[in-house]
Amino acid sequence: MILIIDDDNAIRGSLGFILKHAHYTAQSAASPIEAVEVVKSMIPELIIMDMNYTLATDGEEGLTLLKQIKVLAPDVPIILMTAWGSIQLAVRGMQAGAFDFITKPWNNAVLMQHIETALQLNKSSDSIHNATENIPAFNRSNIIGKSPQLTEVLDTVKRIARTEASVLITGESGTGKELIAEAIHLNSSRAQKPFVKVNLGGISQTLFESEMFGHKRGAFTDAISDRIGRFEMANGGTIFLDEIGELDLSCQVKLLRVLQEQMFERLGESSPRRVDVRIVCATNVDLKKMIKERRFREDLFYRINLITIQLPPLRERREDIPLLTKYFIEEQCKLNHLSPVQCTDAAIDFLCKLSYPGNIRELKNLIDRTLLICYKKVLDAADFESQYNETADKELLMPPKVTTLDEIERQTILRMIEKHSGNLQQTARALGISRQALYRRLEKYHIKSEE
Repeated sequence: MILIIDDDNAIRGSLGFILKHAHYTAQSAASPIEAVEVVKSMIPELIIMDMNYTLATDGEEGLTLLKQIKVLAPDVPIILMTAWGSIQLAVRGMQAGAFDFITKPWNNAVLMQHIETALQLNKSSDSIHNATENIPAFNRSNIIGKSPQLTEVLDTVKRIARTEASVLITGESGTGKELIAEAIHLNSSRAQKPFVKVNLGGISQTLFESEMFGHKRGAFTDAISDRIGRFEMANGGTIFLDEIGELDLSCQVKLLRVLQEQMFERLGESSPRRVDVRIVCATNVDLKKMIKERRFREDLFYRINLITIQLPPLRERREDIPLLTKYFIEEQCKLNHLSPVQCTDAAIDFLCKLSYPGNIRELKNLIDRTLLICYKKVLDAADFESQYNETADKELLMPPKVTTLDEIERQTILRMIEKHSGNLQQTARALGISRQALYRRLEKYHIKSEE
C-alpha cells in the first residue's frame, strides 16, 4: 500500500488514479493527524507527502510530520512534494530522512520512476536487514492484557522503543503509564543504562534545580555535601518525568533548556555539564488546554511529545480484568507466602462490572484487600463486594455550585479531608493522586492540615 498525504483533494485524487493505473494500492490522508493514525494502524510500502497543510508555506508542518512518521515507520521510504521547489527545504527534508523530493506540478513518468526506484531499493534493504539482524524479543515489563486497545499501545511501543524520540504518555490516573515508560526503556538501545523515575508532582519549586540538576556543597544553607541530580543519574539512559502537568512555569523554563541543549549546571557551579538522556513524560491532564490557559509552555509541549501514547482506561478494556485479577492474586500470594487462591466465575463477573475510576490501581487495591482480609482459598463475588468501597460517596463527588474549576477542586479536597478525618494518605488515595501532589494542592489553595 502507498500512502498519499495531501490536504488538496484534487492532488489526492490525481495521485490515486496514477497509482491505480500502475496497479498499486493507494490510501490517502488529508491531514498530519489522519496520516499518523494510518501509519499507526498499517505500515505502508511508500509514502508520498505534501510539505504544507495550512496557509503557511515554510514546510515546517511537513518536516514535523516527516519526523513523526520516521519514528513510527523508520524503514518506509518517503517522497516529499512541494509546489515551491525550494532547494533549502528539500535539503532539510532529506536530512530528516526523506528518500526523494519532487515539485508540483510533476511529470507522471518521472514520478513513477521515483516511486519504482524507492520501492525497489527498499525491498533490497529489507532483504539484507531480515537476513542479518537478530531482533530481540519484546519485553512487556509486567504489562498484563491482550485487549485490542492494549495491543495497539504495545505495537506503538515496539515501533518507537529503539528510536531516540521523546514520548508523552497520557491517560487517567492508575492506567499504567509508568509501566509503559519502563517498557520503552527496556526495549531500547539504552536498556542496560539507568532508568530514572521522577515524580514532578512531588518536587517543590524551590527544590527543583537541586533535585533535577544537583548542587555543590555550600550552594545554599542546607547543602552540606555535593548532590548528583536526576539528569546526571540518568546519563546514557532514560529519564521518566511523571506528572509533568504539575510543573510550574518557572521550572518549565529550566527543564526546556536542558531538553534543548542537553546541558545543565549544578547549583553553585558555573561550568555546564553535558548529558545524554532520552525523555519520556507522562500526564493525566490536558496539556493543550493548559497551553491555552497559559499554564504550560507550548515550546516545551512540542519538545516532549514527538510521539504521544494514549492509554485507555480500564473500563474500556474490561476483557483484561480476568488476566489482571489472576496476576495480582498470584503476586500477592507469593509476597505473603500464601497457598494458591482461586476466584469463582461470579467473582470475576462482579469485578468486570465495576466502574474503576481509579483504573488498574483501584482493581489491585480491591484484590489485595479482599485476599488478605477474607483469607480464603476460593473467593466469591460476595467477598469482593464486602470489601468494595467506591472512591468517594456520590454526594462527595457532586461538584459544588461554584464558578471556577479551581474552586471545584478546592471544595472536593476539603470534603475528602473531612471524610477521612484529616488523614492525608487516605485522602490522596481517594482522590487518585500522590501524597506529594496533594501537598502541592494544599499549598496552592492555602488549605491547612493538622497532620
